[in-house]
Amino acid sequence: MTRSIIAAVAAVLCLSVAAPALAQVRTYKILATSKTSTMQKEMQEAGDAGYRFVAVMGGETAIGGKEVVVLVEKSPDDKNTYSYRLLATSKTSTLQKELQEAGDAGFHAVGQTVFESMFGGKETVAIVQKSSGDASGPRYEYKLVATSKTSTLEKELKELADAGFQAVDLTVGKTALGGSEIVVITRRRAK
Repeated sequence: MTRSIIAAVAAVLCLSVAAPALAQVRTYKILATSKTSTMQKEMQEAGDAGYRFVAVMGGETAIGGKEVVVLVEKSPDDKNTYSYRLLATSKTSTLQKELQEAGDAGFHAVGQTVFESMFGGKETVAIVQKSSGDASGPRYEYKLVATSKTSTLEKELKELADAGFQAVDLTVGKTALGGSEIVVITRRRAK
């Protein structure tokens, strides 16, 4: 019995010493700005350094005022670099067009928000990403659904799901031209 207790204690001690060495440490960066062009530049710099997108939120921060805030992370076992495009517009039809152009170029939608910039007013912002490991990855067809009625949204999403589309992200906010809208990005593999 004493030997098994000593063996168990020794095993726990070995694991507790080895665990930090085996742990994968992620690093995070917070990018925040009131200008979409600045965010595009900062995201690309982070992507070139191996950081990948985690989350985005538009809103008012305590010190920065009205900003878009992006969280990116870097994992030591991920050797990819990332390319980003930040698509920002006050018209959902323009966003639909820009999303499809990005999809045709191999980018994948990873996040969206609505925020009020200092210069652009209220904009719907979508973030698309392409990793260095996605060179021959799948291409997607995008459809954007924007409506002020949840019942309409549910009907449109069902029709898109029946056609093979999957929801990627959703945001709610006031856009300059659409007023209060629910905006959903959907995609399916390009044929």
